Amino acid sequence: PEGETDILLVMKGAPERILSRCTFLFQHGKKIPFEDSLREKFMSDYNALAGNGERFDTQTPNFPLENLTFVGAISMIDPPRASVPAAIKDCKTASIRVVMVTGDHPVTAAAISKSIGILSIDPQEKDEVEKYNDDVEKKQVESQTGKSSIIIHGDKLKQMNDEELYRCLEMDEIVFARTSPQQKLRIVEAFQHLGHIVAVTGDGVNDSPALKQAHVGVAMGITGTDVSKDASDIILADDNFGSIVNGIAEGRV
Repeated sequence: PEGETDILLVMKGAPERILSRCTFLFQHGKKIPFEDSLREKFMSDYNALAGNGERFDTQTPNFPLENLTFVGAISMIDPPRASVPAAIKDCKTASIRVVMVTGDHPVTAAAISKSIGILSIDPQEKDEVEKYNDDVEKKQVESQTGKSSIIIHGDKLKQMNDEELYRCLEMDEIVFARTSPQQKLRIVEAFQHLGHIVAVTGDGVNDSPALKQAHVGVAMGITGTDVSKDASDIILADDNFGSIVNGIAEGRV
């Protein structure tokens, strides 16, 4: 009709959040009801991709959306540099604990942290993947090496008081997933409260509060934003985590 305009609304974000807002599925050119069996199939495939270290783009919506139609998902992978596993190993040898704090899905975070040596457990196994789904409580598992490992979802971190967080930080291997900028800052402050000297690496605007709070903030010189660089004490010219380890080695000689 005259005076009316069709509006196409497109939303992207974390799949588990997108699905919670969709009541229909776009399949083979048709819009069909998004039944539970289809949701379960999608989440199964989603966990399989995330378990391979693939990421799904995520952005927090700033307005309410309901009764959407799910069209599809795109995964991407941002593999760590080949030098990172050796650098992580050197850190452990030097009694430097490396903790991953990421906005990625817990299964993706588990896969990446396993591949670079932060976690000893194997997140590829189905029973391990189930432990890190968004809808379960935080889990502690004993790895084959006897180390205690934990992955904490940002939603669970919101529910923790300081004492509960302090206990989690006593684990040998720690990964935080789906974290917000405020939570990154809280994690840094918690480690400092326990007497740790904390260095933080980051490249985005969202990393700036944690970079500034840390004893040593390390920004990326190539991919880092101006805000993250301004908040940091050190800027890596080559964006290489291994360069941090090399610098520590030089300082300890």
